[in-house]
Amino acid sequence: MMSLLDVLKGASEFLSKQGVEQPRLNAEHLLAHVMGLKRMDLYLQFDRPLGENERAPLRDLVRRRGTGLPLQHLLGSVEFFGRTFKSDARALIPRPETEQLVERALTYKSLSNILDVGTGTGVIPLTLTLERPEAKVTATDISPEALSLAQENAVLLDVEKITFLEADLIPLKFSETGPFDLITSNLPYIPSGDIAGLSREVQHDPLLALDGGVNGLDLIVRLAPLAAEHLAPEGHLLLEIGIDQSEQVIACLAGHNYRDIIALPDYQGILRFIEAVKGNR
Repeated sequence: MMSLLDVLKGASEFLSKQGVEQPRLNAEHLLAHVMGLKRMDLYLQFDRPLGENERAPLRDLVRRRGTGLPLQHLLGSVEFFGRTFKSDARALIPRPETEQLVERALTYKSLSNILDVGTGTGVIPLTLTLERPEAKVTATDISPEALSLAQENAVLLDVEKITFLEADLIPLKFSETGPFDLITSNLPYIPSGDIAGLSREVQHDPLLALDGGVNGLDLIVRLAPLAAEHLAPEGHLLLEIGIDQSEQVIACLAGHNYRDIIALPDYQGILRFIEAVKGNR
């Protein structure tokens, strides 16, 4: 009978041949998922024999991962800001960079009323709610499927104090909820012509969560004036953007009377976030 380590090596070699990045790490996650263990617990059981009842489901998961199906979809979950969220094909898989957007938001002194636009899985508003339980948080998305996933994550994390609304960016009549002292958003920012060239894993994200129009900025350009209307005086707008989009987004926000506009880098030095304050007029 094959040992756990033998099975792990075989799975890693297969994934490597299929062009999967970090094949050993992927194999470990899948094997731990099948066995109902934490990934690090595998290291204490390398000599454990694995029967066919354990190897068969692993083979299926490894085969599907080899075709490019995202690891998070196979596991049904993703880690974000130290918490586990449900993840599936209904919404964009949260990226590690977005944790930095949340970190930045948590540095603001006034976080009493928050809006997240294009919420997807809900990782941004749910994390902000959990980190700042005194805040009133609202989240919108145009996709009912994404909103259903976000609501399931709210139940999973036992978050009741949050409002989810199906909307194209920000509802025109939002007087009962606003004004907001913070609006966050990680909208689709991939140029339409670039989508076909994305990795096969990213291709499993909903097109609605990827396609930002011809230059990738269609939704951000639409959001800028809407957010200004619904921000409180001195309120912040905090955006996640694509590579080489910072100058265009800064110019767009400046044209809508935002001030103190700055581009912030992610951990790789890419200008990934734009921060702005509502102007006075």
